[in-house]
Amino acid sequence: MIDSRYIVGIDLGTTNCAVGFVDTRDSSDNEGEGEIQYLQIPQLVHEGTVESRTLLPSFLYLPGPYELAKGSLALPWDAERKFAVGELARSRGAEVPQRLVSSAKSWLCYGEVDRRAPILPWQSPAEVEKVSPLEASKRYLEHIRETWNYLQSEDNPDYFLEHQQIFLTVPASFDAVARELTMEAARAAGLENAILLEEPQAAFYSWIRANEDWRAKVRVGDLILVCDIGGGTTDLSLIAVGEEEGNLVLNRVAVGEHILLGGDNMDLALAVAVQNKMREEGAPASLDIWQNRILWQSCRLAKETILNDPNCQEYPVTIPGRGSSLIGGTLSSRLSRQMVESVLVEGFFPACEAEDRPRTQRAVGLQEWGLPYAADAAVTRHLARFLGVHLKALDNFPQLREKTAGKKFIHPTAILFNGGVFKARLLQERVVEVINSWIEAEGGTPLRVLQETNLDLAVAHGAASYGLARRGRGIRIRGGAARSYYIGIETSMPSVPGFPPPIKALCVVPFGMEEGTEVEIPGQEFGLIVGEPADFRFFASSIRRHDQIGELIENWQEEIEELTSLEAHLTLEGQEGVTIPVRLHAHLTEIGTLELWFVSRDERNRWKLEFTVRKPYEEG
Repeated sequence: MIDSRYIVGIDLGTTNCAVGFVDTRDSSDNEGEGEIQYLQIPQLVHEGTVESRTLLPSFLYLPGPYELAKGSLALPWDAERKFAVGELARSRGAEVPQRLVSSAKSWLCYGEVDRRAPILPWQSPAEVEKVSPLEASKRYLEHIRETWNYLQSEDNPDYFLEHQQIFLTVPASFDAVARELTMEAARAAGLENAILLEEPQAAFYSWIRANEDWRAKVRVGDLILVCDIGGGTTDLSLIAVGEEEGNLVLNRVAVGEHILLGGDNMDLALAVAVQNKMREEGAPASLDIWQNRILWQSCRLAKETILNDPNCQEYPVTIPGRGSSLIGGTLSSRLSRQMVESVLVEGFFPACEAEDRPRTQRAVGLQEWGLPYAADAAVTRHLARFLGVHLKALDNFPQLREKTAGKKFIHPTAILFNGGVFKARLLQERVVEVINSWIEAEGGTPLRVLQETNLDLAVAHGAASYGLARRGRGIRIRGGAARSYYIGIETSMPSVPGFPPPIKALCVVPFGMEEGTEVEIPGQEFGLIVGEPADFRFFASSIRRHDQIGELIENWQEEIEELTSLEAHLTLEGQEGVTIPVRLHAHLTEIGTLELWFVSRDERNRWKLEFTVRKPYEEG
C-alpha cells in the first residue's frame, strides 16, 4: 500500500459518483486524522455552463456531429470535449435518450454481453456513436481524475490523483469478472493505485466515523443488517459484533447474491403508472420506443426531485409527440408524491412472511435482449431469502450460534440503510415494519435503526474512512475466511500405469485469514507448467481449522472437499509446455477473492490465478 498524502474514496455508482478524501497532513479533528472532505466536481449543467457539484451523475451523452454549438461542451481542462458527463448528460438525455448512456455499471456486471464492445446506448440507431460499458465507466473515472488534478493537486505531480491511495467501491455481490473490469476501467483512466472495497462495508465505515459514540450504540452479539439499494442493485450484508481481549471487533459474516433491482426498476414502474394516468386523461394508448425512453428518464428526474425536496408534492412529466409537426402534440402529465410513494411501497416493499421467497416466472421462449433484471421486484422477499439461507453461516461463529437455535431465519438486531432509494423515509419504515413482524412472530426483539447522515455520500465517505483504518487510524471490519482453502499439487513420483500421480493439498488460505492479507507461501518452490493449457484444482475444508499456510496434506480425502478445477493457459515468451520453478504468493482480497500469484525464481515473470472463496448463495 502506498503512503500517499491523500486517501481517496470513490463511489462509482449506477446513478451518481462521489469522491471523499482526507489529507493525512491535516490534523483538524480530535484524533489527529484529518477531516474527510468531498471533491466538488466541475461539470456541464447547461451548454457552455460549468458548475461544481458534490455528485457527478453517472450519465454519458454522445451528441450528433451537428447537434450542439462548437465549444458548448468545453471544460476548463479540455476546450475540445466532444461528449458530456454528469448533469448536462442526464438532462439532455431525458430529451434525446437514444444518445444517452446510463446504467453502465449494471451492464458491466452482465456476462451475457461483450462488456468491452461498443453496445451503449442500448438499441440505439446505427448512426449513433456507441461505447462499451467499460469505456463509459472509464470516462466517469477519467472525469474525476481530471477534476482532481485541475483543482486539488496544487500543480504538483506528486499530488495528482493517480499517485494517491484510492479505494474504489463495488457492490458486494459483484463477481470476479465484474470486479476485474472495474479495475480495468480504473487503470484505463490512469488510476493504477486503486483497491476495491464493498459498498455495504463502506457504508458501515461511514456510520462508525460519523458516530464518535458508536461503541455505545452497538454491543457484543449484535447482528447488523446493511441494506443498500442504489440505482442498479440491491446489496445485502450482515456484520457481527464480537469481542476479543475486551475490545469490540466487527466481522462481515454474510453477503447476498447479485440482485439487479434498484432505482432503475422503480423509475420504470413509475413510467408505467404515468402512462396509465395519461391514457385516462385521453393520451394515445401506446408510445413508441423512444417516447417510452423519454418517459422513463423524465420519471427518474421527477422521482429524484420529489424525494430530495420534501416541499415538492408533484413534478411535471412531458413527452414530445410523434413526428415534428405540431399535430403530433406534446403529451404531459404530473407525477405526484402520493403516486411515487404508493408505487414504490406497494410494488417494491410489500408485506410478506419470513418463509416467502422471490417469485420466479416461467421464461417466454423469445425475449427482448437486455439487462437481466430480477424477476421479482419485491425487495422484502429478497430480504426474507437472504436472512433465511444464511442461517447456517453463523455456525462458523461460536458466539452467535445460540442466536440461531430454533430460528427459521437470522434475526438482525440492527439495520443500517444505504443508497439513494432510502431517501424516502417511508421505505425505511416499511422495511423495518416487515422485518420486525418476522422477528416478533418468533419472539425476538425489534430492530434498532442506525441512522446514516447522508445516503448520497456515505459510500465515498466510508471508503476514505476505510483507508484511514488501513493505516491504523480506526477499527476494521473483519471478513476472515470461513473455511481453509487449498490448491492441488501433483506428487513428483514415478508414474504407475493406470494410476494418475497422487495429489497433495497445499494450504494457501488458513481458516480465519483476514481479507486484505497478503502472504508468501513459505518453505519451497513448485513446478509451474507454462506454454500449454493446464488444470489447477482448488479444495476447501470447514473441518480442518488448524492447518497453516504452506502446509501440505497428503491424505486429505476425508476432511477436504474439491471445489472446482480451473483450466488456465499461462504463457512465457519463447517457451511451450515447459515446467519452471516458482514461489507462491497468496492475496485474500477485501472483496472475497483469492489471488494466487506464481513468481519465477528470478522474479522477472509473474502469473495470477483468481478464485472466489466465499460460499455460494445456497438455499437450505
